[in-house]
Amino acid sequence: MSDLAAKLVGELGDLSTTLYQKDFLLTWLQSDADLKAVLTAAELLEELYRRGVSTRVFDSGLAVSNFRDKSTRTRFSFASAASLLGLTPQDLDEQKSQVAHGETVRETATMISFLTEVIGIRDDLYVGDGHEYMCQVADAVERGFADGVLPQRPAVVNLQCDRDHPTQVLADLLHLTRVFGSLEALRGKRLAMTWAYSPSYGKPLSVPQGVIALMPRFGIEVVLANPPGYGLLPEIVDIARQHARESGGRLTLVDSMEAAFDRADIVYPKSWAPLSIMQRRTDLLHRGDARSVERLERVALAENERHADWQCTEELMKATRDGRALYMHCLPADISGVSCERGEVAASVFDRYRNDTYREAGHKPFIIAAMILLTRCERPAELLARIAREAPPRRGAVR
Repeated sequence: MSDLAAKLVGELGDLSTTLYQKDFLLTWLQSDADLKAVLTAAELLEELYRRGVSTRVFDSGLAVSNFRDKSTRTRFSFASAASLLGLTPQDLDEQKSQVAHGETVRETATMISFLTEVIGIRDDLYVGDGHEYMCQVADAVERGFADGVLPQRPAVVNLQCDRDHPTQVLADLLHLTRVFGSLEALRGKRLAMTWAYSPSYGKPLSVPQGVIALMPRFGIEVVLANPPGYGLLPEIVDIARQHARESGGRLTLVDSMEAAFDRADIVYPKSWAPLSIMQRRTDLLHRGDARSVERLERVALAENERHADWQCTEELMKATRDGRALYMHCLPADISGVSCERGEVAASVFDRYRNDTYREAGHKPFIIAAMILLTRCERPAELLARIAREAPPRRGAVR
């Protein structure tokens, strides 16, 4: 066992986590110890993987994913995490299942769960529906287990909903600990979470909401910037303020990128749709009015166009701390002159931080694997310590 692995095993063992046999739906429903346990287990799994140690803790079982919105990074991260732990990934395509014929949530959730250890769900486009859908699935498998229908109760993991994106923002936080050295070193750092122009589509609110709710818990000073009409869900802003008060962090709301970037240590320029449009989108979904949803999308893009000057440029980056703030993005970024004519970030800025954003994304499979492990294993530190000492080399690993 490497010195780093031994250190992380000790830290994980010292944390009183309550995740065993639970779900992971919203970061603000979890204790600080739970969040630190996810970060620590993820770092430990990544250390073992890089050293060529097999971490296949399951002999069998499914990891079922249900992506109700498009995905690249999270889809492959979930599959990678399942494989890392020895589970078989299986994607539920609703259009190829009886869901398309009106099968109920309760029945679908039960039918996919007989030999399943975890269900990962992305449902992020409709405000007021995504988190609620995940709760319905969680309730269905809970009832199936309580009634003796299911031999085990799978964990439900949020792969992005309308409120939060836990796997992304915890990967972001792990990335920050790597860049700045530790969680403690982040205290007092200034993070600019800003809206940025996008010509592609009206994007969900969950990433900025997840960032502002999570980062102040660890003493980070978050500055949220957005044009008029692009405010986030008020209840999540309130949660962020509460976390800031409790931790000694700070949440400040401003109305310009310039104000947010001033003396920032970290910048996170990211587009999202106006809240009112997101709410109208949900109403139209409930009515089954797909044509009006398409028209509403054009309205969202037209509204974005009114704020096309909200771009992360070299000039703005000069206003950050020593002109060298860390640029972050959940990807894919809308890159001016590359993926679009004008977008969230100048090509020169993105190119300078490209590998940093790739490393940021690279933590996500391990974050998801940590969530699965902690929700399924009662004594994760003991298990990972034994794996570190005794597990065979991972096949294909270079030693």
